[in-house]
Amino acid sequence: MKHYKLLSLALAFTLLFSLAACKPAAGEPTAVPTPEGTQAPTAQPTEEPSAAPTETPSSVEHPDIRLAVLSGPTGIGAAKLLDSVDNSPADLAYGNYDYNIYTDNSELVAGLTKGEIDIATVASNVAVNLYNKTDGGVKIIAVGTLGVLHILEGGGGDTVHSIADLAGRTVYCAGQGANPEYILRYLLRETEMDAAEVKLVFADASEISAKLLSGEIQYAMLPVPAATAAIAKGEGKIRAAIDVTEAWDELGNGSQVVMTAVVARTGFLESYPDLVNHFLTDYEKSIDFVNHNLDAAAELVAGYGITPSAGIAKQAIPQCHLAFISGTDMVSAISDYLLALYSIDPAAVGGSVPDAGIYYTP
Repeated sequence: MKHYKLLSLALAFTLLFSLAACKPAAGEPTAVPTPEGTQAPTAQPTEEPSAAPTETPSSVEHPDIRLAVLSGPTGIGAAKLLDSVDNSPADLAYGNYDYNIYTDNSELVAGLTKGEIDIATVASNVAVNLYNKTDGGVKIIAVGTLGVLHILEGGGGDTVHSIADLAGRTVYCAGQGANPEYILRYLLRETEMDAAEVKLVFADASEISAKLLSGEIQYAMLPVPAATAAIAKGEGKIRAAIDVTEAWDELGNGSQVVMTAVVARTGFLESYPDLVNHFLTDYEKSIDFVNHNLDAAAELVAGYGITPSAGIAKQAIPQCHLAFISGTDMVSAISDYLLALYSIDPAAVGGSVPDAGIYYTP
C-alpha cells in the first residue's frame, strides 16, 4: 500500500527546500546582531509534544512501515526507495511501505507524536528536540544528509571566499532558530569573529532569493536546492562563495555538520526491530543510487516533487553531501555536532544534549 501526498506544493517548493533541515522565520526580515539564537515562530500552530508518541496497536504480524519523507534536501536521498515501493517492491529488503511526502517538519512531528508515522526523515535539531520533549519517544536510526548550506555572493562580485571574509558585511539567512542559524553562528565564533562584525538578517528563502536576483542584497546563506536555483537564475551574477560544510570541516575539530536525521518511534522500533533494519538496508541502497546515478536520480527527485525540476535536482544532488551513516559511526558523527550547537544556544537541542538513549545501534 502506498500514498503520495505533497502538501501546499506550489508555495512550498521554494520556501522549504531549505528547511530541510530547517525552519525558516515568518514575516519581515529581522536583524539579529547578538550570538544568542532565538526560536522563530512556526508558520502554523503545532502541537507541543509532552509525552511519548502514542502507540497504535496492530494485529498484523508484519505491518506496513508508515514512512514520512520531508521534501527538499532532507528527502532527496529517499527518492529511489520511493520509486522501488511504487514500481519494484521485490527489489527492497522489505516491500511493504505506506509513505507520504510532507513539506513541513511540524507535520512529521505531529504524526510521530500521535503514532501515525513509524519512520521519518527530519531536520537533525527537530529529532533531538522531539526526543527530549517526548521523554525518549523517538530514536535516531541513521544520518541521511550532512551539510546543504551555501553562502552566495551576488552582483557579480568575487570578494568572499572564506568565513573570515564576511567581516563587515550583511548576510541574509534562511533558518532562524534552526540548524542554519546555529551553524553560521558557530562558524563565526570559531573563526574568532566578533558578533558585531557580521550583521545577520533572517528572512524566508524565497524572499532572500528574490533580493539576490534583483541586486538588492549581495550576500546570503541558503540551502540547496534553493541556492542552486538562485545561481541558475542569476545567469552568472550569483556565485557559490562558500560551501558551509567544507568551512566546518576546515575547523578540524572532529565534528561534522549533520542536517538530516532519520528517526523511528521507539515503540515501533521495539516491536519490529527487523523491519527497521530492513528499512536501513533499503535507505542505504537508495542513497547510494542517488549519489551514483545522477541523471536517473534527478528525474526521480523531480518526479516526486522533492525539487522543482530535474535540472535543479541534477545540480543540487552533488552539493547535498548525501551520506548514509548508522550504528556507532552515526553516534560519533551526531554527538559532537550536537555539542557544538549546544555551545551556541542550549535551545538548539531542546535545552540539553541528549543521552545515549537517543541512538539506535543494532
